[in-house]
Amino acid sequence: MEYRRLGRTGLQVPVFSYGTATFGGGGEFFKAWGATDVKEAKRLIDICMDSGLNFFDTANVYSRGLSEEILGQAIEGRRAQMLLSTKATFPMGDGANERGSSRQHLTAALNASLKRLKTDYVDMYFMHGWDAHTPVAETLDTLNGFVQSGKVRYVGCSNFPSWHLMKSLAYADQHGLARYAAHQAYYSLVGRELEFEHIPFALDQGVGTMVWSPLAGGALSGKIRRDKPAPKDSRLGQINFVKYNDETLFNVVDVLDSIGKERGKTVAQVALNWILRKPTIANIVVGARNEEQLKANLGALDWKLTNEEVGLLDKASAPVIPYPNWHQKDFPSLIPSLPSVTQ
Repeated sequence: MEYRRLGRTGLQVPVFSYGTATFGGGGEFFKAWGATDVKEAKRLIDICMDSGLNFFDTANVYSRGLSEEILGQAIEGRRAQMLLSTKATFPMGDGANERGSSRQHLTAALNASLKRLKTDYVDMYFMHGWDAHTPVAETLDTLNGFVQSGKVRYVGCSNFPSWHLMKSLAYADQHGLARYAAHQAYYSLVGRELEFEHIPFALDQGVGTMVWSPLAGGALSGKIRRDKPAPKDSRLGQINFVKYNDETLFNVVDVLDSIGKERGKTVAQVALNWILRKPTIANIVVGARNEEQLKANLGALDWKLTNEEVGLLDKASAPVIPYPNWHQKDFPSLIPSLPSVTQ
Protein backbone atom coordinates (compact mmCIF):
# COMPACT_ATOMS: atom_id res chain seq x y z
CA MET A 1 0.00 0.00 0.00
CA GLU A 2 1.37 3.39 -1.01
CA TYR A 3 1.12 6.20 1.55
CA ARG A 4 1.02 9.90 0.70
CA ARG A 5 1.36 13.05 2.79
CA LEU A 6 -1.98 14.76 3.35
CA GLY A 7 -1.67 18.36 2.19
CA ARG A 8 0.86 20.34 4.23
CA THR A 9 0.43 18.15 7.32
CA GLY A 10 2.79 15.49 8.56
CA LEU A 11 0.02 12.89 8.34
CA GLN A 12 0.70 10.00 5.98
CA VAL A 13 -2.45 8.35 4.58
CA PRO A 14 -2.90 5.27 2.38
CA VAL A 15 -3.92 6.09 -1.19
CA PHE A 16 -7.17 4.21 -0.54
CA SER A 17 -9.52 4.70 2.37
CA TYR A 18 -12.60 2.58 2.89
CA GLY A 19 -15.90 4.44 2.73
CA THR A 20 -18.59 3.03 4.99
CA ALA A 21 -21.73 4.58 3.50
CA THR A 22 -22.69 0.96 2.72
CA PHE A 23 -22.84 0.14 6.45
CA GLY A 24 -26.33 -0.07 7.91
CA GLY A 25 -28.66 0.45 4.97
CA GLY A 26 -30.97 2.79 6.89
CA GLY A 27 -33.65 4.40 4.71
CA GLU A 28 -34.32 3.86 1.01
CA PHE A 29 -31.40 6.00 -0.17
CA PHE A 30 -28.70 4.19 1.81
CA LYS A 31 -30.34 0.79 1.40
CA ALA A 32 -29.56 1.12 -2.31
CA TRP A 33 -25.89 1.57 -1.39
CA GLY A 34 -25.72 -1.49 0.84
CA ALA A 35 -26.72 -2.89 4.22
CA THR A 36 -23.50 -4.23 5.73
CA ASP A 37 -23.94 -5.47 9.29
CA VAL A 38 -21.33 -5.71 12.07
CA LYS A 39 -20.21 -9.24 11.19
CA GLU A 40 -19.63 -8.44 7.52
CA ALA A 41 -18.04 -5.09 8.44
CA LYS A 42 -15.46 -6.89 10.58
CA ARG A 43 -14.58 -9.17 7.67
CA LEU A 44 -14.23 -6.25 5.23
CA ILE A 45 -12.08 -4.33 7.72
CA ASP A 46 -9.86 -7.41 8.14
CA ILE A 47 -9.26 -7.46 4.38
CA CYS A 48 -8.49 -3.73 4.38
CA MET A 49 -6.02 -4.00 7.26
CA ASP A 50 -4.27 -7.00 5.71
CA SER A 51 -3.72 -4.93 2.55
CA GLY A 52 -2.34 -1.93 4.45
CA LEU A 53 -5.55 0.09 4.09
CA ASN A 54 -6.01 1.44 7.61
CA PHE A 55 -8.11 4.56 6.89
CA PHE A 56 -11.89 4.34 7.36
CA ASP A 57 -14.27 7.13 6.36
CA THR A 58 -17.84 7.66 7.51
CA ALA A 59 -20.31 10.48 8.26
CA ASN A 60 -23.00 11.09 10.83
CA VAL A 61 -25.64 11.39 8.11
CA TYR A 62 -24.92 7.92 6.69
CA SER A 63 -28.04 5.96 7.70
CA ARG A 64 -28.63 8.57 10.43
CA GLY A 65 -25.69 7.43 12.56
CA LEU A 66 -26.03 3.69 11.92
CA SER A 67 -22.89 3.58 9.77
CA GLU A 68 -20.89 5.12 12.61
CA GLU A 69 -22.38 2.67 15.12
CA ILE A 70 -21.51 -0.37 13.01
CA LEU A 71 -18.02 0.92 12.29
CA GLY A 72 -17.48 1.61 16.00
CA GLN A 73 -18.46 -1.94 16.93
CA ALA A 74 -16.41 -3.47 14.10
CA ILE A 75 -13.14 -1.78 15.10
CA GLU A 76 -13.31 -2.40 18.84
CA GLY A 77 -9.93 -3.42 20.19
CA ARG A 78 -7.87 -2.06 17.29
CA ARG A 79 -8.69 1.65 17.17
CA ALA A 80 -5.04 2.65 17.67
CA GLN A 81 -4.02 0.82 14.48
CA MET A 82 -6.20 2.87 12.15
CA LEU A 83 -7.24 6.31 10.97
CA LEU A 84 -10.87 7.36 11.29
CA SER A 85 -12.70 10.23 9.64
CA THR A 86 -16.28 11.36 9.98
CA LYS A 87 -18.32 14.36 8.89
CA ALA A 88 -21.03 16.78 9.97
CA THR A 89 -23.11 19.65 8.53
CA PHE A 90 -26.05 17.95 6.82
CA PRO A 91 -29.36 17.59 8.73
CA MET A 92 -29.53 14.99 11.49
CA GLY A 93 -33.04 15.97 12.59
CA ASP A 94 -35.86 18.41 12.02
CA GLY A 95 -34.70 20.98 14.56
CA ALA A 96 -33.36 24.36 13.45
CA ASN A 97 -30.00 23.64 15.11
CA GLU A 98 -29.66 20.02 13.98
CA ARG A 99 -27.77 21.01 10.82
CA GLY A 100 -25.10 23.38 9.59
CA SER A 101 -21.63 24.32 10.80
CA SER A 102 -22.49 26.44 13.83
CA ARG A 103 -20.75 25.98 17.17
CA GLN A 104 -24.04 24.69 18.58
CA HIS A 105 -24.53 21.97 15.98
CA LEU A 106 -20.91 20.92 15.51
CA THR A 107 -20.32 20.48 19.24
CA ALA A 108 -23.37 18.24 19.60
CA ALA A 109 -22.59 16.41 16.34
CA LEU A 110 -18.97 15.61 17.22
CA ASN A 111 -19.83 14.32 20.69
CA ALA A 112 -22.58 12.12 19.24
CA SER A 113 -20.23 10.77 16.55
CA LEU A 114 -17.53 9.93 19.09
CA LYS A 115 -20.08 8.05 21.18
CA ARG A 116 -21.32 6.04 18.20
CA LEU A 117 -17.75 5.29 17.06
CA LYS A 118 -16.77 4.24 20.61
CA THR A 119 -13.67 6.43 20.55
CA ASP A 120 -12.51 9.63 22.21
CA TYR A 121 -11.04 11.18 19.05
CA VAL A 122 -11.18 11.09 15.25
CA ASP A 123 -8.17 11.62 13.04
CA MET A 124 -10.07 13.71 10.47
CA TYR A 125 -13.23 15.73 10.96
CA PHE A 126 -14.85 17.02 7.77
CA MET A 127 -17.42 19.70 7.16
CA HIS A 128 -19.62 17.64 4.84
CA GLY A 129 -20.80 20.68 2.90
CA TRP A 130 -20.46 24.46 3.15
CA ASP A 131 -22.85 26.39 5.35
CA ALA A 132 -23.61 29.77 3.76
CA HIS A 133 -25.31 31.05 6.92
CA THR A 134 -22.70 30.45 9.62
CA PRO A 135 -19.71 32.85 9.65
CA VAL A 136 -16.41 31.22 8.69
CA ALA A 137 -14.93 32.54 11.95
CA GLU A 138 -17.45 30.67 14.07
CA THR A 139 -16.90 27.36 12.28
CA LEU A 140 -13.10 27.56 12.30
CA ASP A 141 -12.88 28.75 15.92
CA THR A 142 -15.05 25.79 16.88
CA LEU A 143 -12.98 23.30 14.88
CA ASN A 144 -9.77 24.69 16.34
CA GLY A 145 -11.23 24.12 19.79
CA PHE A 146 -11.85 20.47 18.89
CA VAL A 147 -8.20 20.11 17.85
CA GLN A 148 -6.99 21.80 21.04
CA SER A 149 -9.15 19.49 23.14
CA GLY A 150 -7.71 16.39 21.48
CA LYS A 151 -11.07 15.22 20.12
CA VAL A 152 -9.96 15.90 16.53
CA ARG A 153 -6.45 15.56 15.06
CA TYR A 154 -6.98 17.24 11.67
CA VAL A 155 -9.86 19.11 10.03
CA GLY A 156 -11.06 18.94 6.46
CA CYS A 157 -13.93 20.03 4.25
CA SER A 158 -16.02 18.43 1.54
CA ASN A 159 -17.95 19.74 -1.46
CA PHE A 160 -16.75 23.33 -0.93
CA PRO A 161 -16.60 25.90 -3.74
CA SER A 162 -13.02 27.06 -4.13
CA TRP A 163 -13.79 30.66 -3.07
CA HIS A 164 -15.26 29.51 0.24
CA LEU A 165 -12.34 27.18 0.89
CA MET A 166 -9.89 30.03 0.17
CA LYS A 167 -11.83 32.32 2.51
CA SER A 168 -11.59 29.65 5.23
CA LEU A 169 -7.85 29.09 4.75
CA ALA A 170 -7.17 32.83 4.81
CA TYR A 171 -9.00 33.22 8.12
CA ALA A 172 -7.27 30.19 9.65
CA ASP A 173 -3.82 31.38 8.57
CA GLN A 174 -4.46 34.95 9.75
CA HIS A 175 -5.56 33.81 13.22
CA GLY A 176 -3.25 30.85 13.70
CA LEU A 177 -6.04 28.26 13.68
CA ALA A 178 -6.14 24.68 12.41
CA ARG A 179 -6.59 24.92 8.64
CA TYR A 180 -8.38 22.50 6.36
CA ALA A 181 -5.81 19.84 5.50
CA ALA A 182 -7.92 18.10 2.89
CA HIS A 183 -10.85 18.65 0.58
CA GLN A 184 -13.00 15.56 -0.03
CA ALA A 185 -14.60 16.01 -3.43
CA TYR A 186 -16.17 14.23 -6.37
CA TYR A 187 -13.74 13.46 -9.21
CA SER A 188 -13.84 10.84 -11.95
CA LEU A 189 -13.17 10.29 -15.63
CA VAL A 190 -16.68 11.56 -16.37
CA GLY A 191 -16.60 14.33 -13.77
CA ARG A 192 -13.44 16.41 -14.20
CA GLU A 193 -14.71 19.83 -13.10
CA LEU A 194 -12.28 19.71 -10.17
CA GLU A 195 -9.39 20.33 -12.57
CA PHE A 196 -10.31 23.89 -13.47
CA GLU A 197 -10.22 25.57 -10.06
CA HIS A 198 -9.86 23.15 -7.18
CA ILE A 199 -6.75 21.26 -8.24
CA PRO A 200 -4.73 24.39 -9.17
CA PHE A 201 -5.97 25.97 -5.94
CA ALA A 202 -5.02 22.88 -3.91
CA LEU A 203 -1.53 22.87 -5.43
CA ASP A 204 -1.06 26.52 -4.54
CA GLN A 205 -2.47 26.27 -1.01
CA GLY A 206 -1.20 22.82 -0.02
CA VAL A 207 -4.58 21.14 0.39
CA GLY A 208 -4.75 17.39 -0.14
CA THR A 209 -7.55 16.01 -2.30
CA MET A 210 -9.58 13.01 -1.15
CA VAL A 211 -11.85 11.70 -3.89
CA TRP A 212 -15.35 10.37 -3.35
CA SER A 213 -17.31 8.37 -5.95
CA PRO A 214 -14.26 7.77 -8.19
CA LEU A 215 -16.33 5.41 -10.34
CA ALA A 216 -19.13 7.95 -10.84
CA GLY A 217 -21.63 6.12 -8.67
CA GLY A 218 -20.84 2.83 -10.40
CA ALA A 219 -21.08 4.13 -13.98
CA LEU A 220 -17.36 3.36 -14.47
CA SER A 221 -17.58 -0.12 -12.98
CA GLY A 222 -17.72 -1.70 -16.42
CA LYS A 223 -21.21 -3.04 -15.80
CA ILE A 224 -22.94 -0.64 -18.19
CA ARG A 225 -22.23 -0.15 -21.89
CA ARG A 226 -24.03 1.31 -24.91
CA ASP A 227 -26.18 -1.80 -25.21
CA LYS A 228 -26.18 -2.76 -21.52
CA PRO A 229 -28.04 -0.55 -19.00
CA ALA A 230 -27.36 -0.63 -15.28
CA PRO A 231 -28.75 -3.73 -13.52
CA LYS A 232 -31.93 -2.88 -11.60
CA ASP A 233 -30.49 -4.30 -8.36
CA SER A 234 -27.33 -2.17 -8.59
CA ARG A 235 -26.91 1.15 -6.80
CA LEU A 236 -26.75 2.97 -10.13
CA GLY A 237 -29.90 1.20 -11.26
CA GLN A 238 -31.76 2.51 -8.21
CA ILE A 239 -30.14 5.89 -7.45
CA ASN A 240 -28.23 7.98 -9.98
CA PHE A 241 -26.85 10.90 -7.96
CA VAL A 242 -23.84 11.73 -10.15
CA LYS A 243 -24.33 13.64 -13.39
CA TYR A 244 -22.47 12.75 -16.60
CA ASN A 245 -22.89 12.75 -20.37
CA ASP A 246 -23.87 9.30 -21.64
CA GLU A 247 -21.82 9.47 -24.85
CA THR A 248 -18.73 10.61 -22.94
CA LEU A 249 -19.25 7.72 -20.53
CA PHE A 250 -19.47 5.17 -23.32
CA ASN A 251 -16.39 6.57 -25.08
CA VAL A 252 -14.41 6.49 -21.82
CA VAL A 253 -15.49 2.93 -21.03
CA ASP A 254 -14.35 1.85 -24.51
CA VAL A 255 -10.85 3.17 -23.79
CA LEU A 256 -10.85 1.76 -20.26
CA ASP A 257 -11.85 -1.61 -21.65
CA SER A 258 -9.10 -1.53 -24.28
CA ILE A 259 -6.40 -0.62 -21.77
CA GLY A 260 -7.74 -3.11 -19.25
CA LYS A 261 -7.54 -5.99 -21.70
CA GLU A 262 -3.94 -5.13 -22.54
CA ARG A 263 -2.94 -4.79 -18.89
CA GLY A 264 -5.03 -7.64 -17.46
CA LYS A 265 -7.09 -5.21 -15.38
CA THR A 266 -10.79 -4.43 -15.04
CA VAL A 267 -12.47 -1.25 -16.27
CA ALA A 268 -12.86 -0.07 -12.67
CA GLN A 269 -9.24 -0.77 -11.76
CA VAL A 270 -7.99 1.30 -14.70
CA ALA A 271 -10.36 4.16 -13.81
CA LEU A 272 -9.10 4.22 -10.21
CA ASN A 273 -5.47 4.09 -11.31
CA TRP A 274 -6.02 7.09 -13.60
CA ILE A 275 -7.12 9.21 -10.62
CA LEU A 276 -3.98 8.30 -8.67
CA ARG A 277 -1.88 9.84 -11.47
CA LYS A 278 -3.42 13.29 -10.96
CA PRO A 279 -1.86 16.12 -8.90
CA THR A 280 -2.91 16.77 -5.27
CA ILE A 281 -4.65 13.38 -4.98
CA ALA A 282 -3.74 12.01 -1.57
CA ASN A 283 -6.50 9.45 -1.18
CA ILE A 284 -9.43 7.81 -2.91
CA VAL A 285 -12.43 6.78 -0.83
CA VAL A 286 -13.51 3.39 -2.16
CA GLY A 287 -16.65 1.59 -1.15
CA ALA A 288 -17.74 -2.01 -1.53
CA ARG A 289 -20.90 -3.92 -0.77
CA ASN A 290 -19.04 -7.17 -0.31
CA GLU A 291 -15.66 -8.90 -0.15
CA GLU A 292 -15.51 -9.48 -3.90
CA GLN A 293 -15.95 -5.79 -4.73
CA LEU A 294 -13.42 -4.73 -2.12
CA LYS A 295 -10.73 -7.09 -3.39
CA ALA A 296 -11.43 -5.98 -6.96
CA ASN A 297 -10.92 -2.33 -5.98
CA LEU A 298 -7.62 -3.18 -4.28
CA GLY A 299 -6.49 -4.57 -7.63
CA ALA A 300 -6.12 -0.98 -8.83
CA LEU A 301 -2.97 -0.64 -6.71
CA ASP A 302 0.68 -1.70 -7.13
CA TRP A 303 0.86 -0.82 -10.84
CA LYS A 304 0.76 2.37 -12.89
CA LEU A 305 -0.75 3.47 -16.16
CA THR A 306 1.78 4.71 -18.68
CA ASN A 307 1.81 8.37 -19.74
CA GLU A 308 0.43 7.26 -23.11
CA GLU A 309 -2.48 5.43 -21.47
CA VAL A 310 -3.23 8.43 -19.25
CA GLY A 311 -3.22 10.60 -22.38
CA LEU A 312 -5.72 8.33 -24.15
CA LEU A 313 -8.08 8.52 -21.18
CA ASP A 314 -7.61 12.28 -20.85
CA LYS A 315 -8.57 12.69 -24.50
CA ALA A 316 -11.62 10.42 -24.30
CA SER A 317 -12.90 12.17 -21.18
CA ALA A 318 -11.96 15.75 -22.10
CA PRO A 319 -14.52 18.12 -20.52
CA VAL A 320 -15.88 21.34 -21.96
CA ILE A 321 -13.50 24.08 -20.82
CA PRO A 322 -15.36 26.77 -18.84
CA TYR A 323 -14.71 30.50 -18.87
CA PRO A 324 -12.25 32.03 -18.03
CA ASN A 325 -10.14 28.93 -18.66
CA TRP A 326 -10.88 28.81 -22.40
CA HIS A 327 -9.92 32.47 -22.67
CA GLN A 328 -6.58 31.88 -20.92
CA LYS A 329 -5.59 28.61 -22.57
CA ASP A 330 -3.98 30.41 -25.53
CA PHE A 331 -1.61 32.17 -23.13
CA PRO A 332 0.27 29.25 -21.55
CA SER A 333 3.02 31.53 -20.24
CA LEU A 334 0.49 33.01 -17.80
CA ILE A 335 -0.71 29.66 -16.43
CA PRO A 336 1.50 27.31 -14.38
CA SER A 337 1.94 23.90 -15.95
CA LEU A 338 -0.14 21.27 -14.20
CA PRO A 339 0.92 17.70 -15.07
CA SER A 340 -1.85 15.67 -16.71
CA VAL A 341 -4.53 18.26 -15.97
CA THR A 342 -6.56 20.01 -18.65
CA GLN A 343 -5.58 23.66 -19.06
